[in-house]
Amino acid sequence: MMRLRNYFLTGFIVCAPLAITAWITWSFMGWVDSWVKPYIPARYWPDAYLPFAIPGFGLIVALILITLIGFLTANIIGRTVIGWGERLLSRTPLVRTVYMALKQIFETVLADRSTSFKTAALMEYPRKGVWCVVLVATDARGEIAKVLADESDDMIAVFLPPAPNPTSGFLLFVPRKDLRILDMSIENALKLVVSSGLVSPDEPSGKLTLDEAAKIVSARQSREREIEAAE
Repeated sequence: MMRLRNYFLTGFIVCAPLAITAWITWSFMGWVDSWVKPYIPARYWPDAYLPFAIPGFGLIVALILITLIGFLTANIIGRTVIGWGERLLSRTPLVRTVYMALKQIFETVLADRSTSFKTAALMEYPRKGVWCVVLVATDARGEIAKVLADESDDMIAVFLPPAPNPTSGFLLFVPRKDLRILDMSIENALKLVVSSGLVSPDEPSGKLTLDEAAKIVSARQSREREIEAAE
């Protein structure tokens, strides 16, 4: 029974991400199709000539339209129209707050790839003698840089990801001298965080992907639970 349970857990770790990814992709394509389909005549859809529906046609049309809008925005006329529309939205209560917040998020995540995390470092936290892995973002800028201008050393913005879920964390501004820059890549640093220190980049297993590292961690935790249950 213990071996069967291990087989089941291994199969679950392999199948669950694939199933969830397929479900999210299928649902997203259906959602986009439902938005695009009312605006395209039925004779242009493959469904009108085939005995079965083809999902994703609306997504292809949406990608083409978004690319076309980006092309038109790159010229003077497009920038003028976009600027006029943004000025109109900036004068609309409530809508202004939502639009500007979403625009800033998308510009930060998609447009500015050069400022993404590129360096990992060690920092003493939450007390002296205790070290944690952080991702170095950039130098302090704007108002924060002005407020911290009296500090003796340059202030650096770092992201402290908690283990084993690095999607949340803390934004900290620390002096540059308090950081010890690491040679490991961001991916290896995330492996170290996700695995809670069980997968080290210096070991052969450190060459694995994040998914493979997560599988190793799950297998080790299963073995530890089996040992505890046997005891």
